[in-house]
Amino acid sequence: MDSTQMTNKRAGARMNSKLDVRKMTVTAMLSAIAFVLMFLDTAVPIMPSFIKLDLSELPALIATFALGPVCGVIVCLIKNLLHLLITTTGGVGELSNFILGAAFVLPAGLIYQHKKTKKNAIIGAIVGALAMAIISFPSNLFIVYPVYYNFMPKDVIIAAYQALVPFANIDSIAKCLLLFNVPFTFVKGLISAIITILIYQPLRPLLKGNNS
Repeated sequence: MDSTQMTNKRAGARMNSKLDVRKMTVTAMLSAIAFVLMFLDTAVPIMPSFIKLDLSELPALIATFALGPVCGVIVCLIKNLLHLLITTTGGVGELSNFILGAAFVLPAGLIYQHKKTKKNAIIGAIVGALAMAIISFPSNLFIVYPVYYNFMPKDVIIAAYQALVPFANIDSIAKCLLLFNVPFTFVKGLISAIITILIYQPLRPLLKGNNS
């Protein structure tokens, strides 16, 4: 190997090292923002009072598009690991949140990585939101709500949903989830997707580096 090749190899190694440091830094920053957004939740009129809307998946989706789907999943993981320090569900809520977040950002990132166009970003985000909504049904039914029963009887939970639509025959948790939680989760994903599509391009140079 001549001196020119060695110089180029060292330069390439330094560049890769800088990229890795930037990726770790941006991932950590977006994880911190996602953690903060978990606290900025709000009640939704069409949902029972114990269901809140937050946009903590938004930074994970941005990380997915900017750095790849693995980084998006890492953001979902870190925000929930941090939230474990103040959990009120013994980690069950955080586990479910991580599963849903990963279900959202993975397909979105994989579709976008295939061909990095705005069209693919939109398609990926919609597919991710749909996947998150579908997975929210078994996640809530078998993981989250059994924990809720320790604090709120099942019939009280069903009654809270029934009060929203008195004329509907809502007599099981499964029906509650299908009629309310699944569509709500899909819309929640779409909101994060829309905001990401609107702000990603202006943020892209900052996230990926001015030379990217």
